Amino acid sequence: MKTDPPANPLIAIGERLPFDRIRPEHIEPAMAHHIAAARERLAAIGAQDGPLDYAQTFGALDDATADFEVAFSLVEHLEGLVGDPALRAAYNAVYPKISAFFAGIPHDAALWRALKGFAESPAAAQLDETRARHVDKTVDEFRREGADLGDADKAELQKIEIELAELTNRFGQNAVDATDAFEWVTTDEADLAGLPPSAVDAARAAAEAKGVEGWRFTLHGPSYSAVLTYLDDAAVRERFYRAYNTRGAAEPYDNRPLVRRIVALRTEKARLLGYDDIADLLLERRMVQSGEAAQDFVETLDSRTRPWAEREHAELLAFRREVEGDEAPPLAPWDMSYYAEKLRRARYDLDEEALRPYFEADRVLQGLYKLVGRLYGVEVVQIDRPVWHPSVTVYALDDADGTRLGVFYVDLFPREGKRGGAWMRGLRVGDPDAGTPHVGTISANLTPPQKDRPALLRHSEVETIFHEFGHLLHHLLTRVPIRAIAGTNVAWDFVELPSQIMENWCWAREALDMFARHHETDAPIPADLFDKMQAARTFRSGYQMMRQLGFASVDLALHRSYDPSRDGDPIAYARAVATRFDPTELPDDYAMIAGFGHLFSSPVGYAAGYYSYKWAEVLDADAFTRFEAEGLFSAEVGRAFREHVLERGDSQDPATLYAAFMGRAPDQEALFVRAGLVDARPDA
Repeated sequence: MKTDPPANPLIAIGERLPFDRIRPEHIEPAMAHHIAAARERLAAIGAQDGPLDYAQTFGALDDATADFEVAFSLVEHLEGLVGDPALRAAYNAVYPKISAFFAGIPHDAALWRALKGFAESPAAAQLDETRARHVDKTVDEFRREGADLGDADKAELQKIEIELAELTNRFGQNAVDATDAFEWVTTDEADLAGLPPSAVDAARAAAEAKGVEGWRFTLHGPSYSAVLTYLDDAAVRERFYRAYNTRGAAEPYDNRPLVRRIVALRTEKARLLGYDDIADLLLERRMVQSGEAAQDFVETLDSRTRPWAEREHAELLAFRREVEGDEAPPLAPWDMSYYAEKLRRARYDLDEEALRPYFEADRVLQGLYKLVGRLYGVEVVQIDRPVWHPSVTVYALDDADGTRLGVFYVDLFPREGKRGGAWMRGLRVGDPDAGTPHVGTISANLTPPQKDRPALLRHSEVETIFHEFGHLLHHLLTRVPIRAIAGTNVAWDFVELPSQIMENWCWAREALDMFARHHETDAPIPADLFDKMQAARTFRSGYQMMRQLGFASVDLALHRSYDPSRDGDPIAYARAVATRFDPTELPDDYAMIAGFGHLFSSPVGYAAGYYSYKWAEVLDADAFTRFEAEGLFSAEVGRAFREHVLERGDSQDPATLYAAFMGRAPDQEALFVRAGLVDARPDA
């Protein structure tokens, strides 16, 4: 008896996302199907005659690519997580076609005519605020993507968009491969001097997983951080530092020519659209509004922070010479974390490893879920869904009335082929009132469990989980009925507010007692250890601030000031900018931007927008003062934050949403108060 082949799981995707059934061979036919279907829907919008309404134009546009975007988000998600060469090949085969399709949407003359016709009609003026903002933002975006250009310029712009998509995709894959390509294996236990037992055990497990003897270390976050922070052997620390900061700077994963071309293409795009540079194009509709304003913001923080950072560095060097003698050399970049940790122990009697037993990963998650339940009136329950790796867990987020608001996947631990860092991804904007929950994921590369021990995290890793869950809440709690402006589809200098504000609860005793329990005894963090942790909270905060401002300055310089004919190699140019923000002497081969995925692993990403982290940190530090004043678990304040920020997406201007929550504009001073940079000036 003949049986039909199994249906392609990427074509008709139900509520249960089919991660267990997606195969590389499904990708190309599914994407071809979705492109064709979306083209038909878009063509139908442009073919309509007579007076049109919102549903026939902007509503139909929002719906036209919905199924397509869900399907492609699953493929894109898997490509960055499973390390399957066949899946990557299939993804790379369809990516240019998908990029060309989306780049061409604003250049569809009939579609643009229909949209513009409605936008200029009396009916558009009668829309509610949310739909009116959708119309305004869409018209603006079409214009900023070249809808009013002539045919020749449209064709040139599409070429630029397609090439940008291809190059940034290759950049990201090179960065992953370069990270995976490095390892250091030792069979001599003496080489491990200085490392805490948790790092030694993890290295032993990594070696066993590869079938080799000894201890294996990599450039993945937990391993790299342990080496730079604790390993006594400076030569090995240097080796790791250089390897990490030259990822993507040599064959076969050389991103250097890609960086040069990506920056050039972004400049070409901006000028074709009538802007001086890509910063002004991208930032025009963000809170900061222009590249110059972003630069001014960074320079303001720089001028206030630099004296503190300089004092901190002098103290660190003095500490080294106190320990090792006056002849101790200046600090090198690979010395910073090592001596900073020693100084932290000496000054505060705080060993961060002493906190690990209190931060068992699953318990941290359960405490986080309980915390957001108290704040926002929701409940998290574990559910069964297909996953892409056995370590992934799945949960549902339910409202107080039982409505299923969202489903989310949690993937916390590193493995080869998985993208580095931590992130949230929205997989579907649903309609919970109609029975379709929103769907998202959080992924990270945290300290993994060992054979005889659960995953015990650093406190900074706990902050990472809380941060990404804040993004997830922004996605899952949205009540905006229009995909394009729902959830995290907001200005990038506002999107970090919901994530960064969550980190504040990681420092509050009342919150910590909900999840920070010793994994063996169930005891809370002892009072003396908690006091040390609080005392050390602002340790070297000036240095940390300058580090972030350095990344932001490199980003803005590359996207506002860099001229290849004048400035030559962008890697060397970026290194020269970074030098102004690093208290040590950077090595000649320093090429951090060759692996800087934030800037170069997507056509836009954080390009000209890395300042957003600090911008949003101002917002989160200020907004948290309301929780501090009215109650860390105040249901009233939580409800206000949910209603004015988490639920509203981009349905109003972000400054308006912020003011609705706080009753005023943000106060930058709150950031400096929290960072401990407010006492008598260090240079006074």
